[in-house]
Amino acid sequence: MKKVICAMSGGIDSSVAAALLKRAGVDELRSSSRFANARVFEVVGVFLRLVDSPRFKEGRKVARKVAKNLKIPFLVLDLRKEFQKRIINEFLKEYRAGRTPNPCVICNREIKFNFLFKKARKLNANYIATGHYAQLKQGKLLRGKDKEKDQSYFLWQLNQKQLKHILFPIGNYTKTQVRNLAKKFKLPVFKIPESQEICFIQTTINDFLARHIKQKSGRIVDTKGKILGYHQGLTFYTIGQRKGIKLPGGPFYVLDKNLKKNVLIVTRNEKDLFKKELIAKKVNWISGKEPKLPLKIKAKIRYRHTAASTIIIKTLNSRTYHLKFNRPQRAITPGQSVVFYKGQEVLGGGIIC
Repeated sequence: MKKVICAMSGGIDSSVAAALLKRAGVDELRSSSRFANARVFEVVGVFLRLVDSPRFKEGRKVARKVAKNLKIPFLVLDLRKEFQKRIINEFLKEYRAGRTPNPCVICNREIKFNFLFKKARKLNANYIATGHYAQLKQGKLLRGKDKEKDQSYFLWQLNQKQLKHILFPIGNYTKTQVRNLAKKFKLPVFKIPESQEICFIQTTINDFLARHIKQKSGRIVDTKGKILGYHQGLTFYTIGQRKGIKLPGGPFYVLDKNLKKNVLIVTRNEKDLFKKELIAKKVNWISGKEPKLPLKIKAKIRYRHTAASTIIIKTLNSRTYHLKFNRPQRAITPGQSVVFYKGQEVLGGGIIC
């Protein structure tokens, strides 16, 4: 009998993933079948304790209840120290440097998959599973069936060695179907609302940043250097932002930040935010091999961005990649992930610099 450990957060997606695993064989899962006539195999639920907050405490309580309902073992991995060091501290470091990071992307690599695989080895498990809306076929990472919920964007740092031992049980379902499955399986989760915010932030990002980063007031200028007002700290602003600038005669948009001079640069002309090129660093190719370049692909410059046609080439220093879009893209932001697609397949990605 094959063994799989399933990350369980207490939410609908991971709970249904665990339920499907309990009812399905590995072969059926990896071929994205509907689990018809599937055999049962050994499942172990694992809750990742990342921070102490009401949200995580409730999640652990619900996940334990779901595991009991499914009659599977339930374990808790205390990763608070690792999460603080690798995710929260790095998140703050990036904001201090004027960038806008995506902590969920880094968490998948540094925390979730990293420690799930370590636990799987200790338990002699064959696979790990999560509730991500993504699919796997023949060593390729594909978008999830539900276009609105697709989470392949967050998984671009995975590699072939990992993909051989990963399952995404709900990747071939829509959110509506997952909710119906939760009711069908009588899981105590289908009334729980979805969480849209960063998991370790209880209120707003600005409140969190204000508590952890010392702010310094500075000038707000236009593209010609004319002083328009004063900001309360550069970390509160990101490229393309319109709300919260608090200047008369707007709307204004954040165009750039000068950290050395502590100056926020804004514009009234939204067209100024559109650019056709970017440089990406720390690029990962999921296949393990760099494709023949230059290559025509589609790329997403943020999670909710529509993938846009671009050509990717290697830069002269060979450590970064240059993307030239067919059409200008709005608010290309340093620190965010740019993810490469070829049809439904995720080829890889990098960090915008």
